[in-house]
Amino acid sequence: MTIHVVKSGETVTSIAAQYGVEARRLAADNDVGADGALAVGQTLVVRFPERVHVIRPGETLFSLAAAYGTTVRRLWQNNWPLGGGTDLRSGETLVISYFGQTLGSALFSGYAYPYIGENLLAAELPYLSYLAPFTYGITASGDLLPLADDALLSAARQRGVRPVMHLSTLTEDGQFDTERGALVLTDEAVQDQLIAEIQQTLRLRGYAGLDVDFEYLPGSLASAYAAFLSRLHRLLNSQGFFLWAALAPKTSAQQRGLLYEGHDYAAVGAAVDAVLLMTYEWGYTAGPPMAVAPLPNVRQVLDYAVTEIPRSKLLLGVSNYGYDWPLPFVRGETRAQSISNQRAIELAIQYRIAIQYDETAQSPFFYYTGESGTVHAVWFEDARSLAAKLELIAEYGLKGAGFWNLMRPFSQTWLTTASLYDIAD
Repeated sequence: MTIHVVKSGETVTSIAAQYGVEARRLAADNDVGADGALAVGQTLVVRFPERVHVIRPGETLFSLAAAYGTTVRRLWQNNWPLGGGTDLRSGETLVISYFGQTLGSALFSGYAYPYIGENLLAAELPYLSYLAPFTYGITASGDLLPLADDALLSAARQRGVRPVMHLSTLTEDGQFDTERGALVLTDEAVQDQLIAEIQQTLRLRGYAGLDVDFEYLPGSLASAYAAFLSRLHRLLNSQGFFLWAALAPKTSAQQRGLLYEGHDYAAVGAAVDAVLLMTYEWGYTAGPPMAVAPLPNVRQVLDYAVTEIPRSKLLLGVSNYGYDWPLPFVRGETRAQSISNQRAIELAIQYRIAIQYDETAQSPFFYYTGESGTVHAVWFEDARSLAAKLELIAEYGLKGAGFWNLMRPFSQTWLTTASLYDIAD
């Protein structure tokens, strides 16, 4: 894989010729629009086919996988334009393998709301080991709030992806609630009921394990939270289920703030099979314009996490989105709009703006002026910033990564992931 940064005057055709690859595939892999428009500073992921097959009438993905000693999942990973589907066109070229070695094998998970587009989910699933439908909430009596996860579970199984049940402190009003989390941790009857409901749902829905995400817990509940997870771990492991937990991005045990104090890294790490480090949201809706996941900040969290939790239990949180801030920024008033990385590129093309790259944050950004005259700042992810973060998995010896989230289309997330790692089943 090569990550090409578009220069002034370049076209998909000229870039493809530079690397000796097919222009149509380069455009399709990177979801370049039909008009071929590019933004200066935009990244294109260039992959170099080693072995290809020209499809003949009657051939299927399944027959080709068998003929070449590979899997349908790998063929999907090598051919983004298939969109996770099985329709083949006679005369089209299918990539069987690419040149280049990966950094090794890693586990990848992703979170999706039930309303995700069917086609988008189908395209992304082959690049995942696990899918976590978001989210099962909790009632005041310890029952689970229902989740319409049928379609997600069916799609995951069709593409060889194991589903993970996601549990959070979402309440009936759709908000995440500190008090609801505290109730579970301090009321024995509520906790008993919740655990019974979890076990039943895992069995009936066919989930492989549970991912717990209790956020904004006060420090006084840190021990109770770890004890709750430890209890869950004993029960679930005895029944063949695994247990994960999400952790706020701490850089020290003494870090203050409601987001951090209830998460004791060492205690939670000892209580579960794996943890997801939520290494994103430094740039956020109500905050000032900045990178969503600046690389130095991500490294600081990892540097602390590996002193408290075995590396083999750590999943790196990876953001799959950006933000668009109207300027000037006024704290308490300005609200950024969450956008896809693809939409960020479209905005740069629309307003003929060159995309810049912050070498310290390892993140792309640009400014544009909208039709109303308002200046906007956009920070997002591209192949460069994603690669910089994904490479940390191998550098630190982590278990893998979890993508928040799958709701926004961006092919470069998946091209980069599949180029850097063998995706664990």
